[in-house]
Amino acid sequence: MTTPTKEHSLGLADRLGGSVDAVGAEARAAALSTRSIKKDSKMWALELAIRCCDLTSLEGQDSPGKIRQLASKAMRPAPGNPEIPSVAALCVYPRLVKAAKEALAGSTVKVASVAAAFPSGQSPLDLRLEEIERAIADGADEIDIVISRGAFLAGDDEMVFEEVSRSVEVAGGAHVKTILETGELGSYDRIRRASLIAMAAGTHTIKTSTGKISPASTLPTALVMAEAIRDFQDATGTAVGLKVAGGIRSAKDAIRYLVIVHETLGDEWLTPDRFRIGASSLVNDLLMQIDKQKTGFYSDPDRYTLD
Repeated sequence: MTTPTKEHSLGLADRLGGSVDAVGAEARAAALSTRSIKKDSKMWALELAIRCCDLTSLEGQDSPGKIRQLASKAMRPAPGNPEIPSVAALCVYPRLVKAAKEALAGSTVKVASVAAAFPSGQSPLDLRLEEIERAIADGADEIDIVISRGAFLAGDDEMVFEEVSRSVEVAGGAHVKTILETGELGSYDRIRRASLIAMAAGTHTIKTSTGKISPASTLPTALVMAEAIRDFQDATGTAVGLKVAGGIRSAKDAIRYLVIVHETLGDEWLTPDRFRIGASSLVNDLLMQIDKQKTGFYSDPDRYTLD
C-alpha cells in the first residue's frame, strides 16, 4: 500500500474543507443539547462518561505524591463502590510520567502525557520531538500534542502538517491526540480545516483545547470537529477519535457531548478508544449524579476526593 504524500494529504484537506454554516452548527448543537435521556439510559451514559475520562492534572504544583493520589482515583473513582469503572487515562506532564506509570501498574488506566511544548507549542520542533521521545521512554501510552497556531493562522498548512506527522512518527505505537486550541483559531471554518490537516497528518485523535485559555471546549466546536471526523472517514476509511477538554465540569455537559458524538458519528464512537473527555472536577459530579440515580438523593460532596 502506497503512503499518501504530503501534497495528496493536504489536497484532501482542501477538498473536504470549505465554509461551515456557523448559524446552522450553533443551532444544531443547541438542539442536541436539549435531548432528554431516560433514567436507564442516563445511568449508562454517566458510567460511559467516566470510562471516557482522561483524569488530568497539569498545574505547576503537581508532584509525584499528587500524581500517585490521582492514580488511585483513576483506578477506583469511588473506592467504596467497585461497580464504578476506571477512567480511560491519567494525563500528566512529562516529568511525572514515571510516577504515574508506577502507580497505575497492573491497571487498565493508560498514562497520557502532554508534550511538544504544551500549551503554547512554541519551542523548536527538535525539542518538541525530544520531549515526546522522553515521555514515551518513561512509559507514556498516549501523547497529547499542540499544533502551532501561529503557523496555522499565518496560512502555513505545510508546517502544521509536517509537525503533526513528525510527532506521530516519533511517538511510534503511542496514541497521539492533537490539540487544536480552538479558542485561538477564530472561526468554525478554521477549526474544520485544522481538524482535517491534523487527521491527514496521521493523528489518532483531534482534541479541542488545552484547557488553559478561554473559550475552551464548546458544543458547536465539538460538533464541527465531529463532522470533520465523519467526512474524513467517509473519504479515507480512517476512523479518528475526538477529545473534548476545558471547562467541562458537570455531568449534564458530559452527556451533551455524548449526544453530539452519537448523533454525528454513531455508536462506534461511544467508546474510550474513540472518545475522551479531559476532566478534573468532572469525575466527582458524575459520581454524585450516579448516586442520585441510584438513591434519589445527592451524596455529600465531601464523600469524594478533591483533585
